[in-house]
Amino acid sequence: MVGDSNLPATERLYYSDSFLQTFTGAVTEVRELVDSRGGPVWQLSLNRTAFYPTSGGQPFDRGHLSTSSPDGTEQKISVEQVEEDEQGTVWHFVRKPLAVGTPVEGQIDWERRFDHMQQHTGQHLLSAALWRELQAPTVSFHLGEDTSTIDLASGPLTHLSLERVERMANEIIGEDRPVTTRYVSRDEAEAMLAAGHLRKLPDRQGTIRLVDIAAFDQNACGGTHLRATGQIGGLQLRAVEKVSRGVRVEFVCGLRATRAARTDFDLLRETSNLLSIPAAELPSTVERLLTDGKAHARERQKLREELAVLQSARLATEEPLENGLRLIERAWKDLDRDYVKLLASRTAAAAPRTAVIFCSEDGSPVRVFVARSSDLEFNCGQILREALAHFGLRGGGSADLAQGDVPAEQEAALRAYVRDTICRVVAQTREQA
Repeated sequence: MVGDSNLPATERLYYSDSFLQTFTGAVTEVRELVDSRGGPVWQLSLNRTAFYPTSGGQPFDRGHLSTSSPDGTEQKISVEQVEEDEQGTVWHFVRKPLAVGTPVEGQIDWERRFDHMQQHTGQHLLSAALWRELQAPTVSFHLGEDTSTIDLASGPLTHLSLERVERMANEIIGEDRPVTTRYVSRDEAEAMLAAGHLRKLPDRQGTIRLVDIAAFDQNACGGTHLRATGQIGGLQLRAVEKVSRGVRVEFVCGLRATRAARTDFDLLRETSNLLSIPAAELPSTVERLLTDGKAHARERQKLREELAVLQSARLATEEPLENGLRLIERAWKDLDRDYVKLLASRTAAAAPRTAVIFCSEDGSPVRVFVARSSDLEFNCGQILREALAHFGLRGGGSADLAQGDVPAEQEAALRAYVRDTICRVVAQTREQA
């Protein structure tokens, strides 16, 4: 059924009481839709609701609607999503339809709602603290499943500045200041903005709803909020990153902050146990391990270079020079690809008029390397690229060294193709000489 464009706007009960968990109302319109999986879903509008629709960075509420059938059987329908249309009607997404006029009792998922109120009120507090302390205005807010973020029109923020902001916000939380709402006209709101008593003002006409943190912040907002800052329970900054229009600050409040702190503690404890050191010594220990790791990596690379030189010299002596070409083919299953590449380069340089076709079979697909000594005139990249294209594959490289991947079942055929091409090109070059 198509909704009536003249449908009256839904009465928003959460505007007057964000702590309302249950309410009664009646179905005023029903729409049948199809979800992303092709299944049926219905939108119900009610004459009044306490379900908050997605708006202003705050996600929708969940919960259920209950109604009684004529025989007295209670039916409970889950509300999976809530949206608002341009006419101000709130639509509740459900999996079972109800007839227009059906009386319902709504039940809000209170754990989800209270969490959202903690994060949203915490965002008001954090944005106000950032403006007061750093003159960094908030331009957007996103309330996520695990963390929330605000984007600031600001340059880089120092760690010390963020510590001050976090401390300021938590001091206001500890003072348990009242959080109240009131309504003003558009003209009055614009006058407050001009006087610096509002941080921002939405681009809408009519009555403006203001959320006030006593003696700290006033802001226009239509979301759900706590009654006092103490109910935020604590605010913790988690991360800061540069974004296209400024800086993004990630934060958590309330029980999310508690869970985040517990996760951090468990990670620190597990890491300190693995290293058998106190948690306080982790930074210096990790720094030392990184330094040692870099030194060991350099030493390992030096040893690999030396081994490659020795192994390449042996490989070069194993193949005779025939018709002006020493062609060496090898495949390894127990050597990593980086070493096989290094070995191909060193072997080609180990003796004059040497070409190599090396394969690393340590993974799938097989990695093929083609290299040549500097006194040979063919182009490894061109030869391998043409060979791979013959099999519908891609790859290439420089004149001296090229590489490409090939399925294991095509490895032998590719090597034969490259081998024949190299031999033919070298023979033609000798004839021309």
